[in-house]
Amino acid sequence: MNDAGLIDRFLEMLSAERGAAANTIAAYRSDLSLASGALDGALAGADATALQRLADGWAALSRATVARKAAALRRFFAFLHEEGHRADDPSEALPRPGTARPLPKTLSVTDVDRLFAAIADRLAKPQPAPRDLRLAALVELLYGSGLRASELVSLPRASIAPDRPFLILKGKGGRERLVPISDRARAAVSAWRAVAPPSAWLFPSGRAHLTRIRLYQLLKGLAVEAGLPPDRISPHVLRHAFATHLLAGGADLRALQLMLGHADIATTEIYTHVDSSRLIELVNQRHPLAELR
Repeated sequence: MNDAGLIDRFLEMLSAERGAAANTIAAYRSDLSLASGALDGALAGADATALQRLADGWAALSRATVARKAAALRRFFAFLHEEGHRADDPSEALPRPGTARPLPKTLSVTDVDRLFAAIADRLAKPQPAPRDLRLAALVELLYGSGLRASELVSLPRASIAPDRPFLILKGKGGRERLVPISDRARAAVSAWRAVAPPSAWLFPSGRAHLTRIRLYQLLKGLAVEAGLPPDRISPHVLRHAFATHLLAGGADLRALQLMLGHADIATTEIYTHVDSSRLIELVNQRHPLAELR
């Protein structure tokens, strides 16, 4: 079978068995087709020397692009080997540059307390404004459940029930996951829903739901009220704070992966960095040899 046919079969496998997102499939198809063209249609039969020549042609590309292309080819050759299309896997010849991703921004527990204190001031009025009840529900769900911005704004009205401490969410790549909903978040959602306009969405806006841009704007305004630099606050930062604070409190990395909806635990490891003092404390207190001191 030629390169085009094998690439098609590989991508069908990714879609059917791994649930890969449409954007992922498109990126893999582009990278594999370009590699096949560079090797005159002989990618599937390429040896280590041919792959090294191919990688040499990536010299002018960024590390992130090289890492993506190499990852696509490694998975393709692993598929060929597993399916019996070739007896070896030459992908060790491909570079592993890493993407040099910076650690995401995060907030301290004190910073988060300041955000909630600003919300509490709004809600302390005899008749809190509906927009303030909505903001309370939004922030409780972002920080208390680690939802993505797109997931949060598009929640159906009936997705969160007062007597159910979780919801089943379909996130990236169509993958379903169980998301815990705290008592505080459920109470905030109930208060907001009591005054929210009729809609199929939990957070309606006009004929549709609240936009991600508007969510960003609301959080920036809250940051100013809380005395925090607005450029430090975003839905992603609150999601990251959810993860890092849980991890610092002793949460299991695998449990975090499931709650965050990451297909690969390597993503969770990048997303949930821990400071060195926490790691040292963990070894000194939890390692079996700590009892032998």
